[in-house]
Amino acid sequence: MKKLLMMAAVAMMVAGCGMLKNGSNATASSQQTAASSQQQTAVNAGQGAGKALLALYNQYKADGNKYDYKNMQNALNTVTLIANCEGLKSNYKDKEYLKDFGKGLISSSLGLVNQSNVETVTNSLVTMVKENETVQNATQTAQNTANTAAGYANTASQYAGAISSLLSAFGGK
Repeated sequence: MKKLLMMAAVAMMVAGCGMLKNGSNATASSQQTAASSQQQTAVNAGQGAGKALLALYNQYKADGNKYDYKNMQNALNTVTLIANCEGLKSNYKDKEYLKDFGKGLISSSLGLVNQSNVETVTNSLVTMVKENETVQNATQTAQNTANTAAGYANTASQYAGAISSLLSAFGGK
């Protein structure tokens, strides 16, 4: 009887170790999934920002190297750019997030953002969304009042200087 109980205890311990091992595999797997999800989030945000940045740049060039914040399409593209850069505020120190965001910028901006300027562009976007408290508040206001043209124009006007500076950095592409 003691042998039987002892064997049962050993069998339960072995089974328990197997479950712990499977549990640690599940934890590692969920961590990989979370990392992959954050990577995809960063790439998607970069792609959205790259598309908006390209649209803003094309209009900037069409307007004679001027950023017209009263232009409704510019206002919409500005809000889109800002919304896609929101993740930069909390991930600006995360090199992997920035790298993945940069991949998205490059892939969607049709050559405007490339390997040689991606770090500069990303840093400009980080600065734009992170360091200007007034602009951050305007972003929140614009997001909360996304259905009104006045909200878009107000946000665009507050971003006008930062966006104009960013767009002029691309020169005569």
